[in-house]
Amino acid sequence: MTLFWALAAIVFIIIEAVTPGLAAIWFALGAIAALVSERLGAPIWLQAVWFAAVSLVTLALTRPLAKKYVNGKAQPTNADRLIGTLCSVSEGIDNIRGTGSVFADGKTWTARSTTGAPITAGTVVKIDAIEGVKLMVSPPERE
Repeated sequence: MTLFWALAAIVFIIIEAVTPGLAAIWFALGAIAALVSERLGAPIWLQAVWFAAVSLVTLALTRPLAKKYVNGKAQPTNADRLIGTLCSVSEGIDNIRGTGSVFADGKTWTARSTTGAPITAGTVVKIDAIEGVKLMVSPPERE
């Protein structure tokens, strides 16, 4: 079992090394705990319990922090200031045909309708989001 737990720890560490973010470090720690318990003479069932317990406890304790600080950090850009502003449709927007553009902040942007409904040229629209280099727009709500 020494070889099994050592190989398991190595495999989990390799998986961790080749994947972005945290993916398998918890199981590597569990395998190391099981390896230590095996070296101290614990039966196989207790080694498995140590593996599962350490893996689950470290996962439960560190996963929320890892998700917050390691994965999914959005980098705001200057273009984010456009969200919520109004602009004019310069080329009719049709999501099915993949056409459409708007003039916003002194630049022409590719645009798509947030609702999926076509929007004619000359319409004033509100910028809802930015997806890559496309602005997602919709007609502003009437007051």
